Amino acid sequence: MADPTLFRSRLLAGEHLIGTFIKTPTTHATEIIGALGFDFVVIDEEHAPFDRLATDATLLAARAAGTAALVRVSSAAGILSVLDCGATGVLVPHVATAAYAREVAAACRYKGGRRGYSGSPRHAGYGAAGMWKTVEAADAATTVIAQIEDPEALDEIDVIAAVEGIDALFIGRGDLSVAFGAKSSDAPEVRGAVERIGRAARAAQKPICMFVGGREEASWLRDEGATAFVVSSDQGFIRKAAGQALAEIRALGAPAESTQAKTA
Repeated sequence: MADPTLFRSRLLAGEHLIGTFIKTPTTHATEIIGALGFDFVVIDEEHAPFDRLATDATLLAARAAGTAALVRVSSAAGILSVLDCGATGVLVPHVATAAYAREVAAACRYKGGRRGYSGSPRHAGYGAAGMWKTVEAADAATTVIAQIEDPEALDEIDVIAAVEGIDALFIGRGDLSVAFGAKSSDAPEVRGAVERIGRAARAAQKPICMFVGGREEASWLRDEGATAFVVSSDQGFIRKAAGQALAEIRALGAPAESTQAKTA
């Protein structure tokens, strides 16, 4: 299992990485996902009921499982908290302007940025690491991914992609689909936006991260330059496995003697 602190360097090198969203504020799903060998998880503060304590506990579970843990924050205001708690990095939604991209990048870096310093949190070894060792390690390992999901972002996408400190782009096809009024995330206007964002990312030599429903989607998105894939979520896996188990046992039907007893 890869060292979670190497996640950023693996992402920047274009390795094939697989993760999933964590939507349930417990430690167990993250332990299971990590033990299976997923490269990373994304704790979803934007669309799931995570408060700071739940995020903190889930980050600890990821550390115990030896898997990298990003946090999708609800806004840039939540970045410092999750990084102090030991997040590998952040996924920041609705990065629609270059100015906001620069704000996000600055919030994640000490040197050349505006990240507030404290030596007491988990990421600093609770005071054991020392100031400059902490600063160097954090700036080297913290992963910053900008989620591009607004049509207006396309107007500045080349500049957004080139912002120093933004490590990768996550293309949010769901929000783009809603904004365009598209029938699906495969609609021509959404595909066109994916291709446009992909060209900007490649020009800036930035990796692309995507949410995918399965192998077929991952295949065409890989052709567009995606190298990191978020597959389903803990809730999605539970629903799928539970549905399959339910269908399999129901398909057996009632035992013959039970059916006869009921009709007697």
